[in-house]
Amino acid sequence: MPESSASKTKLEVVEPIGARVLIRKDEDRKTTKAGIHLPDKIEIPTITGRIVTVSAEVDNDDDYPLKQYDRVLFNPKGAIPVEFEGDNRLFVVPVENVVAVFRSR
Repeated sequence: MPESSASKTKLEVVEPIGARVLIRKDEDRKTTKAGIHLPDKIEIPTITGRIVTVSAEVDNDDDYPLKQYDRVLFNPKGAIPVEFEGDNRLFVVPVENVVAVFRSR
C-alpha cells in the first residue's frame, strides 16, 4: 500500500537533555537606540530570547526558576545552534548560561 503524505511527514521535536533549555533567540536589532538604521552586514548582537522548552532535569528541579515561554537573557558562549529552521534562531543553552529571567511585577 502506498504511504499517505501525512505519514511521510514526520514532526521533529528538539528536546534538551541534562541541565539545558531550548531558546528561540530574539531578532537581531537593525536600529540603534538613537534610531540610526544599520546596514544589513552590521548587527547588534542580541542575547535575549524565549524558552521554547526545558529539559526534564530543569523541569523537575526547583533550583531552576525557568519554564516554557519565559523571556530570558543568556550568554551565547556555549549555546549550540539547532539547524532545525531556516532562520537559525534556535539554541540549546546550558542553564548556567541563562543569566536573568524577565518577570512582570
